[in-house]
Amino acid sequence: MNIQSSLPASTGQAQLFSSFKLRDITFRNRIALSPMCQYSAQGDGLATDWHLVHYGARATGGAGLIVLEAAAVLANGRITPGDIGLWADEQILPLRRVTDFVNAQGSVAGIQLAHAGRKAATAIPANGGKPLTADSGGWPVIGASPAPFGAGYQEPLALDDEGLLSVRTAFSDAAARALAAGFKFIELHMAHGYLLHSFLSPLSNLRTDDYGGSFGNRIRFPLEVASAVRKVWPESLPLLVRISATDWVDGGWDLQQSIQFAGLLKKQGVDLIDVSSAGLLPDAVPPAAPGYQVQFAHAIREQAGMATGAVGLITEAEQAEAVLAAGSADLVFLGRELLRNPHWPLQAASVLGADIDWPVQYARARV
Repeated sequence: MNIQSSLPASTGQAQLFSSFKLRDITFRNRIALSPMCQYSAQGDGLATDWHLVHYGARATGGAGLIVLEAAAVLANGRITPGDIGLWADEQILPLRRVTDFVNAQGSVAGIQLAHAGRKAATAIPANGGKPLTADSGGWPVIGASPAPFGAGYQEPLALDDEGLLSVRTAFSDAAARALAAGFKFIELHMAHGYLLHSFLSPLSNLRTDDYGGSFGNRIRFPLEVASAVRKVWPESLPLLVRISATDWVDGGWDLQQSIQFAGLLKKQGVDLIDVSSAGLLPDAVPPAAPGYQVQFAHAIREQAGMATGAVGLITEAEQAEAVLAAGSADLVFLGRELLRNPHWPLQAASVLGADIDWPVQYARARV
């Protein structure tokens, strides 16, 4: 793919509202709802009416891509007891309610598949977000190495060959369930210190076998997961990966490794890299500022020849448009801004002078 041609020539039309195609899926614009946990699952990882209303509102608000929050591929891969999951067939139908509505609004529903690894088994943020003990509803956690995330966190059980196979299989099985649930794309979570990121970074991967040490060994398991998912995910549908482009710590995972990794993911059939950063260590402090991660999306797009999504304190319509106009990314992922304002895309179109369709139910508010 010549990704430079995926952005339209400057014609005066807002690029933020140009369509974008990956494989056989065409997105109506370049605005994506970033995956953000809602901590509102019922029972064992079941989506609820909250998920239907929350994601449905962002679809009626005009976002082109709706990326549902991290869905755990195994029960022990939940960040909190409130996480949704796709480790069991009974989790399919509640999610199908969400995708049916989202897709009917002209948005495209996707889901992030994840395993929290050593950051699993914590309380939901509203209850403090601290690690849970067995007495408070916690469960044993797994990881790349027996290195806890931070003070008070469990020491994870390092995955052996049987464990690695179990996790790979869980990701591919969850992808099959995602298809049955009506999702049109998948994003694999390889960022923010969760299981797959913990294999990538030398700060958390202390293994001495074929899955640790060198760059080639540290990327081996995440690449195996991507390959396993691509084999079961239809060729016509896109596969995305979210990475942390840097740990923001000397000696950790960094941009140059991310660029190399992105090129190898492309060979595995990954279509776009959603470029975030940090999350591996509790004391790393990113220099957060408007658009501070866009530079990473730009570098990966140019040097790996890979479509990218930019995320991180992108809040204004003109700012999002500038990211695309500069060729820094193909999509703009919005997180907290779409929590604050589910109709941000409709308002951004007005700011940028883009003529887009509104839900007929809201037409009276257009002028």
